[in-house]
Amino acid sequence: MNNLQSHISVRCKSKETARVSLALEELLVTAQKQDCLTVGIYESAKLLNADPDNVVLCVLADDNEDDVALQIHFTLLQSFCCDSGITILRVSGLQRLQQLLGAVDANRNQDEHKDLHCMLVTNPQANHCRLQEVGTYCQESRRLDQWVPELVLQER
Repeated sequence: MNNLQSHISVRCKSKETARVSLALEELLVTAQKQDCLTVGIYESAKLLNADPDNVVLCVLADDNEDDVALQIHFTLLQSFCCDSGITILRVSGLQRLQQLLGAVDANRNQDEHKDLHCMLVTNPQANHCRLQEVGTYCQESRRLDQWVPELVLQER
């Protein structure tokens, strides 16, 4: 591949990634509004144990890969989701997720932030096309030997 082809390929990939990032953001916000979003590692594990058939997407968010305990949780969640046929997506950009989904839970102390490291989307009624867009990106990434697809969410 010559330099021009390589440059065009990178630009197309970056546009696709930006489009899928936006689709994911819209999907998560819609799922939250429809009460179809489970947030937190513990809450997600409980839902996966009780009702894995209704989970359509698992989003794992991490900006710090040095947290060994978190990586162990991620490995277990990824394995369960893979065995259950649940689409998995890793994202970086926790601050963007906090902007989108609200950093503080109304039922908790104002200083205590939501655990946005794991989010499960369950049967969202609206924005099905956004779910399909994210799912297609994940399928294509797996086809290119990226077992767990990754996205970077940009702050705005």
